[in-house]
Amino acid sequence: MSRSGFVSVVGRPNVGKSTLVNALVGQKVAITSPRPQTTRNTVRGVLTLPDEDAQIVFIDTPGLHKPKNALGERLNHLVSGSLKDADAVLFVLDATQKIGPGDRLIAERLQQAGSPVVVVVNKVDLASKEQVAEHLLEAGEWDFAGYVPTSATKGAGLEAVVSELLALLPEGPFYFPPDMRTDQPDRLLAAELIREKYLARLREELPHSLAVVVDEMETRPNGTVYVAATIYVERDSQKGMVIGKGGRLISVVGREAREEMETVFGAPVYLDLRVKVEKDWQRRDALLDRLGF
Repeated sequence: MSRSGFVSVVGRPNVGKSTLVNALVGQKVAITSPRPQTTRNTVRGVLTLPDEDAQIVFIDTPGLHKPKNALGERLNHLVSGSLKDADAVLFVLDATQKIGPGDRLIAERLQQAGSPVVVVVNKVDLASKEQVAEHLLEAGEWDFAGYVPTSATKGAGLEAVVSELLALLPEGPFYFPPDMRTDQPDRLLAAELIREKYLARLREELPHSLAVVVDEMETRPNGTVYVAATIYVERDSQKGMVIGKGGRLISVVGREAREEMETVFGAPVYLDLRVKVEKDWQRRDALLDRLGF
C-alpha cells in the first residue's frame, strides 16, 4: 500500500528551512537568502520515492516570530494553519545559534498540536561538535519522534531525515504526479525569483518593504515567455534604491532573474520590470489582500 503525507517545516526565521526543503526535494522550489522573513507564503515541495512507494509533501513555512505589523501577523497565521493539516512536522534549529525562547515557544506549540515531530539541527557544517551536542541534548528533553543533525547546504543528513519521516507517513494515495516537484504557480515562482535577487543586495529595512507581483505571464507564438512584474515599495526614497543609479540595480536584478527563469521554465524569457510606491503596504489589510498575502 502506498504511503503519503504532508510535512510542515517550521522554525524561527533564518534557520535554513527553505534551503532544507530545496535539498530534500532535489530542486529549487523556494527562494533563499540570509535575511529573516524571506519566505512569505507556504510553498509545497514534493518528494516521490518510487522504491518506497511513498510521497512526502513538504510545506515550507515563514519563520515564526513576534509580529510587528499586519504582514507579520498573517505570516504567523500561515504557519499555524499548516500545522493543522500536517501528518508530521520538521522542526528546524540552527546549530550555530543557542536554543532560545522562540525555539522553546515553537516546541511548546508543537507538543500541543499533537502531530509527530522530527527535530532537525541544521547548519552543522558551520557549528562545533559541542554546539551540535548541546542542541541535541536540550532538544531531546522535548521528547519528539526523532532528532537528526544536518547540513542542508552540504547535503549531509538528508537520507536520515527522509528515513525518519517515512516511518511516520500514513497509508494513502499520492497527492501529486510522481514527476511533480512543486505545486507553486509559475507566476508566484517568477515573482519570488525577482525578490530573491533583491534580497541579496538590499540593506536594512528595505527588503521587508519590497513585494513583487507578476501582472502578466504568457508564452508568445515564438516560444518566448513574456513576464511583466511590478516591484512594490513603501516610500518614494525606496523607489530610487530599487532602481539604482542610472537604472543599474534593476538591470542587474532583471538579468539574473531572467536567466534563472529560463533555466526553470526551459524557454527564453522576456522580463519587463516596473517599480511602484504603495505607502505602508505591510500595515494595510486591503493592500495585503491585493498583493496576495
